[in-house]
Amino acid sequence: MPDTAITLTFGDGQIGIAAGCNQMSGRYDIVDGTLATGPMMTTEMACAEPLMAQDAWISTFLPGAAVSLDGDTLTLTHGGVTLIATDRRIARPDRPLEGTTWVVDGFVANGTASSMPAGVTATLVFSAGKVALDAGCNTGGGPAAVADTSITFGPIGLTRMACAGPAGEVERRIVAVLAGEVASTIEADALHLRGAAGGLDLRAAP
Repeated sequence: MPDTAITLTFGDGQIGIAAGCNQMSGRYDIVDGTLATGPMMTTEMACAEPLMAQDAWISTFLPGAAVSLDGDTLTLTHGGVTLIATDRRIARPDRPLEGTTWVVDGFVANGTASSMPAGVTATLVFSAGKVALDAGCNTGGGPAAVADTSITFGPIGLTRMACAGPAGEVERRIVAVLAGEVASTIEADALHLRGAAGGLDLRAAP
């Protein structure tokens, strides 16, 4: 559907699929030029119906699709439909960690992803060894030592407005994740943070 992207990730016999709503993953193999997939694990976020339909379509299109790779271009054909994909590093280069406004899209806890509540916005901006945080209610920040695959957060200081309801819960969960050493990865315009208290999924603001 317009204004969405389908992302396929292949590695170590595993395929990852993102079609605009949920994340799917499972085993795959190429047999006689055809993609074979095993049972898929998927997150269970509720999205707008067109995105849910796109998730359902890609999950039925991929098994049995004919596969060909030419340089940076992957072509899959199934049932008279052709899907052409370009290597992400060419189509969507990684955004820089520092200087980008990262908007919190959702949370991960105990292997389960959940989206941000409606009406609440939270952002992180990294610069010169620090992070500036808008936690959905209060604002502030603290130290953030950036390494290749991790960020080590120092104490986060925030203003002291009372935060009730969804905004208060968002703030609590964000601050819990931003404590100590947290694994970090950037894929195109997405930043993933995973720590002892769970994880954050963020996207770069336009």
